[in-house]
Amino acid sequence: MGNKIIRLGDYCDIIKGSTGIKKAIPGEFPLVVTAEERQSHNEYQFDTTAVIIPLVSSTGHGHASIKRLHYQEGKFALGTILCALIIKDTTIINPRFLYIYLSYFKDHLLVPLMKGAANVTLSIKKIKDVEIILPSLERQLEILDLESNSDLIDELSFEIQTQKQLISQLKQAILQEAIQGKLTQEWREQNPNTEPASELLERIKAEKEQLIKDKKIKKEKPLPPIEEDEIPFEIPESWVWCRIGEVYQSTSGGTPTRGNHEYWNGNIKWYKSGELNDGLLSIDSKEHITNKGLKESSATLFPKGTLLIAMYGATAGKLAIINSEATTNQAVCGFFENNMLSTSYLFNFFRANRDKMIKESWGMSQPNISQTYLKNFVFALPPFEEQKAIIEKVETLMQKCNALEQEITQSEQHANMLMQAVLKEAFESKVIDN
Repeated sequence: MGNKIIRLGDYCDIIKGSTGIKKAIPGEFPLVVTAEERQSHNEYQFDTTAVIIPLVSSTGHGHASIKRLHYQEGKFALGTILCALIIKDTTIINPRFLYIYLSYFKDHLLVPLMKGAANVTLSIKKIKDVEIILPSLERQLEILDLESNSDLIDELSFEIQTQKQLISQLKQAILQEAIQGKLTQEWREQNPNTEPASELLERIKAEKEQLIKDKKIKKEKPLPPIEEDEIPFEIPESWVWCRIGEVYQSTSGGTPTRGNHEYWNGNIKWYKSGELNDGLLSIDSKEHITNKGLKESSATLFPKGTLLIAMYGATAGKLAIINSEATTNQAVCGFFENNMLSTSYLFNFFRANRDKMIKESWGMSQPNISQTYLKNFVFALPPFEEQKAIIEKVETLMQKCNALEQEITQSEQHANMLMQAVLKEAFESKVIDN
């Protein structure tokens, strides 16, 4: 028998799940939910083999999408936002084949049927009307044999994801060792006469006092002394603990009134937090303001080399060092570079502590890394010359990590291409061709 077009509702019973996921009582039976991992329930709804389809969008917010389908055998419970396709005659349709088929073509067959403004859903009625091309049972089994070869591809994909995580952990370890002085231990042995950070700190404070005296900056409330329980790790003898606000000058940006055309479409770059790229920011900003907009919005024109950090919301903790003069909106704080301090070192310090900053600054609904918090952050200050050595060492090691990441990305692309080739061979040559 050759291929034929069938309607799912004619060959499958389609039943909605009955278990409220939040009301589930942990028990001996698998509870199939939208996530990849099963939960459990003390009762079962089905004792069969079924293909499970989510009835709600995996992303929400008005966007239709289905991340995954499920294949389940035996006794199991099913969440209320999913449905089970139970094949009426398994001598005509192999359940595993239907699962593979619908998973492969879900974006073509199922996702376009999802409707809704905010809550995007898929109705059982529409699933019943879905038509598929069904080959003979013999060919279905051939396709399953071919698909089973993809187990090797799955193993490869798992290994690739593991390698990605290891690279991420390695980068974090490099940054942590950098700010603890472990990367430059040999450098210190080779440069024993470098000015210690304690003397550098005194020079920074003296310069700051002079700027206040000259009325170039405002005098701020003294920062509290560092308590012993605030010190997170040991540092080299030539380093010193201080607070970031003791050594770096910082301020936030501002937003000119949107309705005033004299403030916008000028020549001054105006970055928003979403434009920060965790690196050297050399691309042009999406919006620009005028000199009048800069002056009357109380925004700051940051010089080249300023370190920017996003303070609010989903982008909190993102960083960038600007490659030319620019200003920002009020959700971004800028730290100024000078001849005694490197913002590139502070950039690495913030990257090493980003998770800590976000965790400690989480508000009612989103992170809020305030300027006060940043100024009070305990900071390990190295000698200036050692700062430069640390930056160079980190850049060298990160380049090696990036090269490894590129190799992993290429392997991932090859694995995806191989998977697509397997499925294309399975469905397009064996199912679609009549």
